[in-house]
Amino acid sequence: MKKLRFIVLVSTLLLVLWSPKRSSAEIVDLTGGINNEYTYEEYMFILGKPMQFTATNKDVKVKVTEKSDKITETYNIKMKSKEGASLTRAFTYVYTVDNYDMIGQMTATGEVTKYSEKISYQDATIELADYQMSKSYITDKRPASDYTSGNTVMRKTYLIKYKNGQTQTVVVNGTGKNASYENFWGATETQIMEYEFDYPDGTVGTVTSRSSHSKSRTLNYEENMGSLGSFDGGYSVNSEADTISEYQYDLPKEGTGTIDFTAEYMPKVERLIVPKFRDLSSHWAKSHIDKLYSLGIFDDQSNFFSPNTPMGRYDFAVAIGKAIDLRVEVGSSKKKTMSTPSIFKDVKRTRPNYPYLVATYNKGVITGVNPQTFNPEGNLTRQQAAAILVRALGLEGKAPDPGFKTPYKDDAKILDYARDGVYVVTQLGLMSGSQGNFNPSGILTRAQAAAILERFLLYLENDLKQNYRDDILFFEY
Repeated sequence: MKKLRFIVLVSTLLLVLWSPKRSSAEIVDLTGGINNEYTYEEYMFILGKPMQFTATNKDVKVKVTEKSDKITETYNIKMKSKEGASLTRAFTYVYTVDNYDMIGQMTATGEVTKYSEKISYQDATIELADYQMSKSYITDKRPASDYTSGNTVMRKTYLIKYKNGQTQTVVVNGTGKNASYENFWGATETQIMEYEFDYPDGTVGTVTSRSSHSKSRTLNYEENMGSLGSFDGGYSVNSEADTISEYQYDLPKEGTGTIDFTAEYMPKVERLIVPKFRDLSSHWAKSHIDKLYSLGIFDDQSNFFSPNTPMGRYDFAVAIGKAIDLRVEVGSSKKKTMSTPSIFKDVKRTRPNYPYLVATYNKGVITGVNPQTFNPEGNLTRQQAAAILVRALGLEGKAPDPGFKTPYKDDAKILDYARDGVYVVTQLGLMSGSQGNFNPSGILTRAQAAAILERFLLYLENDLKQNYRDDILFFEY
């Protein structure tokens, strides 16, 4: 594939919300069109040549309604071209949803139930006479991210009516794939559609549409301009969203060509609180700890973080719960919390951040040392951290079949429950060994745990975004 000629925004850490929900990335319909908060743009090839259509955002209306077993998407778009053509379009798609809550999955299969499309151009009127579409996708809902993959087949039949009474037919057949992830910190959706145009003179043209939409948040350190202020600087977060699109076409009269374009949303900036720990000035993990504290993942009230002391199991469980945002599950009232028994005998319900422990336990992210006890004051080991991170990502299945060995010399010391986790975190670059050993029973310090958590958050944005955008668009197709 020819390399795409567009700018891919590079961001570092996704860490502030546009809304209290998970981020979502959505592509407008199946046409390759893209938009921001001001304009919408797409290209059509019905007449055997690329025609650019644009609209203001007020003329692009997308409505999605969800019920327990139905998702309805409605699109109403009015556009104009530079050549003076006008286009109106109204599509409704209805998806039947099947939830498999026991395994955390959902499938949806949809079809077009209403359609209307009309283009007025010079001496011709182009109307959509028939539209058949089938789209199905599966979503695997993991604690940290939802992962989606889908397929589409469609056929459109257009009638071109000329003022002289002549009528011609253009048939468009299309197949496509889409993939996306969605988590609290960001989202990317990438869609590839391949079209075949059967023109009235018997010739055939092809168009491949590639589009990808992402949301991201970049954490930046900002110096305090006042040198005599109470703090030297702090972190801000730039929330960004952008869409990239490309058409590659091979048309009988126009030949081959490529059209690529982008749409970017107005960024938003938010300042975060400033840490004031007094024992980090020259510590190697200062930036990791400061970032996590600014984001509220750490909420230590003391002026001393104690970076070289062991990370406790309870504190890490709370931190991972905040990192993957389990707010929905922890929003219950204090009265409700007090009326239910503690999930572990050795953890009081009145303990600060207790709902996060409940949330991570209910999501299968953390487990007790046995069914009744959690050992909250126990020190977090490296293999425990590896197992927790991979459970949060839902990637245990990325490990080989049981019986495999990790690449570490001390492989025999890794307990069975953590073997998948150690293998996967190594492959993802979230954790690594030293001198060929993983040291699975080694105790993580609070500083080391902070560095691992920051790398975990970077994975949720940078690595996933690269895989779901760059790897698909640049390398796979």
